[in-house]
Amino acid sequence: MPDSSLSDAIKEAYASAPADIVILHTLELRHPTFVDDLGAPTSIWVVRDHADLTARLEASAPVNGGEIVTFIALSFDLDLPPVDTVPVPEISITLDNVDRAIIEALDGAATSQDKIEVTYRPYLSTDLDGPQMDPPLTLVLTEAHADVMTVTARARMMDIGSKAFPAESYTATRFPGLTR
Repeated sequence: MPDSSLSDAIKEAYASAPADIVILHTLELRHPTFVDDLGAPTSIWVVRDHADLTARLEASAPVNGGEIVTFIALSFDLDLPPVDTVPVPEISITLDNVDRAIIEALDGAATSQDKIEVTYRPYLSTDLDGPQMDPPLTLVLTEAHADVMTVTARARMMDIGSKAFPAESYTATRFPGLTR
């Protein structure tokens, strides 16, 4: 089944594998405890490459939408979910040679009740004006393990099958007309 969120340019790059165009895989890690020196929300942006990447985010990005950000070069591996009818797609992420700042940010997030979100964006080396996937793939970390040099995590799409429907709970406290 084709992935309709991919741009025509990246579909062509996947199909023909031209030597002069590189597909740059990026990840954004987002959590409410990730803030900059001024206290504004920020993210951890990484690119699987040997050099940092300066590229524009899509306008609908939750942090710095439409702005140019720097993705830090980092060796990582991820297995993208198949374009399939799996109930809850899941991926595996391994970040190698992680620096202390990322470990400290993840440690701070681990003590919070909020979930860490991961957004995958592919870029083409010839077009850094926006990601080649719209909307980008956003997942939630379900489990993570870190040691001195490596962070290994599993991420999945939000499991809407386990959500209550309707999302509003009708209780006698909020709706006294329910009791007689």
